[in-house]
Amino acid sequence: MSLMQKRILILSVVVLIAVVLGRLAVRAVMNLLLGGTLFGGNFL
Repeated sequence: MSLMQKRILILSVVVLIAVVLGRLAVRAVMNLLLGGTLFGGNFL
């Protein structure tokens, strides 16, 4: 595996993690504003 392939692979993994964390952050902010639970359902 060449250096360029390794760079592309690492970059794609970082982008995937960033997208997932970004969506979760947006959901958390919206839930704080709307007063809901983050993952649905009751914890109590």
